[in-house]
Amino acid sequence: MAGRAVLLIPHRGETGDEAALPADYRRILAIVRAAGGAVQVKLVGEELGLEVGVRGKLEPLQAKMTKLADRGWLHKRPDGKFTARL
Repeated sequence: MAGRAVLLIPHRGETGDEAALPADYRRILAIVRAAGGAVQVKLVGEELGLEVGVRGKLEPLQAKMTKLADRGWLHKRPDGKFTARL
């Protein structure tokens, strides 16, 4: 786009509408919200049907969750767990 970077995952402040997020990111948000508290990446992986016994299978999911946290959609706690932002 003519020298401008386009964010696949927008900052939450730019749009409060989750519809701007790709479907897999919306599903991650829904799982974290449904948990009602802090969740580990492994739990989200289980809900998504990933093979959680193999660490390499969770690394892309952790990257997505961290990206959501960096953009304000989730909160990443110091213990590595994630919570939903209100």
